Amino acid sequence: MRPAEPSFIVLAVASAALVVAAAYEGPRTFKASEVLKPAQVKGPHFQVAAAVPTEGYFHLFSIKTDYGPMEAEGTSLLLTRLNEVRALAQLDEVSKSEVFLKAAGTSVVNVGKGVASVVTHPEDTIKGIGGAFKRFGTNLGRKTKRTADEVTDKDKEDKGEQQSTGEKAEGVAGSILGVTAGSRRWAQKVGVDPYTTNPVLKKALGDIGKVDAAGGIAAKVAVPIPMVVSTTATVGSLVWGKDPEELLKLNEQRLKELGATDKIIKELYLSKGFTLSLETRMISALYAVKAKGSGAYADTAADANIVREAVFFAESAEMLQRFHAKSPVVELLPDSRALVAKTKDGRAVALLPIDSIRWTPEFEKAATNVQARASKELGATKLEVRLSGTASTTAKKELAARGIAVVENELLTFEVATSPAGAAPKK
Repeated sequence: MRPAEPSFIVLAVASAALVVAAAYEGPRTFKASEVLKPAQVKGPHFQVAAAVPTEGYFHLFSIKTDYGPMEAEGTSLLLTRLNEVRALAQLDEVSKSEVFLKAAGTSVVNVGKGVASVVTHPEDTIKGIGGAFKRFGTNLGRKTKRTADEVTDKDKEDKGEQQSTGEKAEGVAGSILGVTAGSRRWAQKVGVDPYTTNPVLKKALGDIGKVDAAGGIAAKVAVPIPMVVSTTATVGSLVWGKDPEELLKLNEQRLKELGATDKIIKELYLSKGFTLSLETRMISALYAVKAKGSGAYADTAADANIVREAVFFAESAEMLQRFHAKSPVVELLPDSRALVAKTKDGRAVALLPIDSIRWTPEFEKAATNVQARASKELGATKLEVRLSGTASTTAKKELAARGIAVVENELLTFEVATSPAGAAPKK
């Protein structure tokens, strides 16, 4: 006798037969004031452009700052950049303070005044800060297949052939270069990521860290930090307090406990998208949940070729940790870029840290695929989609017709409150 189809699949088929498919939706442009709070649109050292194009799943923000133009793909990355601008302003004040100038002596520290202070070609810095030249793809399904060139490069690595420092300086491997204890100390002082991909901030942290190698200045200078700092604070004791090698060993140990193989651990380390902080954020969140399939999710994440992708995987894991605290999770869907978790009560929940969903051919395909796989591979009785952002009216209607519930405006991470460290330094 043929087994009965899960109820939510039957509902989807029946609904599809009754509802005329809606027209697909194209890209749209929002106003910054529609998607941001007033304080996020304009501040003492930045101005976000009024037009916010949204071609895929993320808003694309252009930011004019005192430290050069920046771009941010996605609201969470925008908030990170704005926090970094605040930190740069504070580091600028520190570099002019009497206590710092006395310690610096003949050393010259010029906290990035414009893109030209970092690199010869400004467009390189814009790419490094915004990553806007290579957008996050539309694939929420299975792991992307490697191209022939990528396979060849990996084969060379496995054979132990020599690579130049520049070739190896990518992902986790590259992000730890030049990050000293002094850099980490000052990153903690101003509440930012010491392994930031923002080259202006990275240089400022490095320069001030060199002058303050012994930590004497940090102890004498008080810097105010917002009541809620960046997402780095969720793993702050690790990225700020631990030596990179020590942190790498901890991450490796946790990955092994989650079921990741040596091959997966190596690929994650060499991933072009992951920095040490992003790797730590993702692994820490997965480790807090310890759901079946966590090692396989790390394998899928290792495919990230750009920082935007790595941020997506890290934030997905953090959404999982937050959701698990309320609804215990037992298993994750393998080989899926969209993190799909099965709860103890049999639901499948897709956790998507994205700004906007429209009804497009790509999203319809992804939703249909996830629904079918959740039923077949996880034995889920129903599917719901939880977003950090919002879905269009059409998208919600089409998903509802297929028996898929939508929850919007889910928080990405646990908020971490901090007490202000004190007043700004005296000049």
